[in-house]
Amino acid sequence: MEQEIFPEELADALVGVQRLIRRRLRREMPAPQLRGAEVELLRLVVDRPGIGISEAAKELHLAGNSVSTLVNQLGRQGYLVRETAPADRRAARLLPTPAAEARLGEWRKRRADLVRRQMARLDEAEQEALAAAIPVLRHLADNLREEP
Repeated sequence: MEQEIFPEELADALVGVQRLIRRRLRREMPAPQLRGAEVELLRLVVDRPGIGISEAAKELHLAGNSVSTLVNQLGRQGYLVRETAPADRRAARLLPTPAAEARLGEWRKRRADLVRRQMARLDEAEQEALAAAIPVLRHLADNLREEP
């Protein structure tokens, strides 16, 4: 494959897979429907309870006011609690509710089931190629995270 075409095709393939997974899961999940950024923030808060808004914004590469808007939306839906940080009364800590943990657990289970079903449709060599690519894709993600 040409070196100039490869990066674009890789990016298109990754975006396509992510988009299709998200669309399939969105159809299967109960209401309310959550947007991609809302799910990303929920995942982050469930994985790192107590994270602050500015730290979440940095991690998600979003503006602080965008994360605040997402926090307000997810709070109204009963998925996040904003709590005053004990060390700095001006700062907020984000905590998931039991409903958030249950919803994210269900989302992760359905995502794994979907990908497992689709992987089963690939031949053994294709499955092995994808498994071998995981460490490289994680390294690529780390590089992207570190780039200013």
